[in-house]
Amino acid sequence: MRARLLALVLLLMLAGCSSGGTRDDGRITLRFQSLAWQEESVEANKRLVKEWNAAHPDVRVEYVQGSWDSVHDQLLTAFEGGEAPDIIHDASDDLADFAYGGYLADLTGLLPARLKSDIPRRSWETATFGNGVYGVPFLQEPRVLIANATWLRRSGVRIPTPKEPWSWAEFRRITERLSGPGKYGVAWPLKEPVSATLNLSLSAGGQLFHRGPDGKVTVRFGAADQVVPRTIHDQANTDRSASPTTLGSGGSDTLPGFFAGRYAMVPLGFSYRQQIVQQAPKGFDWQVLPAPAGAGGLTQGVSPQTLSIAEDCPHKKEAAAFLDFLLRPPNMVRLALGDWMLPTGTQALRDPVLRTTRHGWATGAALAAQLRPAPAQTVRGYPEWKDKVATPALQEYYSGAIGLGALRERLEGDGNLVLARYQR
Repeated sequence: MRARLLALVLLLMLAGCSSGGTRDDGRITLRFQSLAWQEESVEANKRLVKEWNAAHPDVRVEYVQGSWDSVHDQLLTAFEGGEAPDIIHDASDDLADFAYGGYLADLTGLLPARLKSDIPRRSWETATFGNGVYGVPFLQEPRVLIANATWLRRSGVRIPTPKEPWSWAEFRRITERLSGPGKYGVAWPLKEPVSATLNLSLSAGGQLFHRGPDGKVTVRFGAADQVVPRTIHDQANTDRSASPTTLGSGGSDTLPGFFAGRYAMVPLGFSYRQQIVQQAPKGFDWQVLPAPAGAGGLTQGVSPQTLSIAEDCPHKKEAAAFLDFLLRPPNMVRLALGDWMLPTGTQALRDPVLRTTRHGWATGAALAAQLRPAPAQTVRGYPEWKDKVATPALQEYYSGAIGLGALRERLEGDGNLVLARYQR
């Protein structure tokens, strides 16, 4: 009796550890870990799972709630323990280690032609590592300027559009013009300065990471790479047109001051519009403006949200069929609206609901064609370079503690020493 009881307990434990499988009745169960967190987004994902289950009784999808705050470590533990979900929601800049580590399935031969052709090649590049594709990029967001519309209108400054944006030099002049006692033309939330700096620097023609014929990457902080950080530094330290207190803040931290009239503009990710709609005081008039342009036009780097399939998933074809369903154009629109982001799919992006001027949707949609893979997307050793070299160096530079020469020396000198360890 005792032996039978132990066997039953062991069977239940193994079933609990399974990432998915086939039931005795032949029905397949797939676990889908979603990182949706906003109420609208969670509801959209759960509704789509429910619709799939209703139409596919033999392939049931189980919704599992994950968290952006801990997803990398959580997934790594799950992969190593053989408990990973079958379908994984993540971001493209988090996939490299998992892809090269053999934890994610190569989707090249699993996805339908419709889905492959609907998403532009530039988006697929964000999830391509080596010769394989390890995620479907489906949501993306540019960095935009959220502006106090009343303030700008009264100042008489030229209002930029995607067709006629401000240059970085013009942006600096305008923020200085908008500033005054206790007020600033811009508030840069740069608690995590690296991705914002690198992604916006593409607009100035910056590249920073250079891959040689041998495949090795080196850091070169050239003139084009310096345009954006120099603008931010001069706004904060020379012109006094950028609030020095927000340089160490996150995006949400700047909103109370923005609503109170202390900052005319805040550079934020496109999805922050939802927080503004929810939190802005009644009568507060705001608008979405494109980020400044340079030699590279309005080009920006992005790391789209992705959907992947675990290599250990025993039902990859069924998981791929669910991805195809989830990312059909009408469903991709629903997911984009829930997250207040832009879809990568060209058909979804043409939907009129994403082209309205309300809440700046049209401005964001106009920028979609300018989005490119983030500069560090495939650089091995980037996380260490970012944490140990670039983040502290940029923070010191933006605060005025070091100059441009010292910044360059640290990004290149210390940075290349770090990257070299990953490229031997």
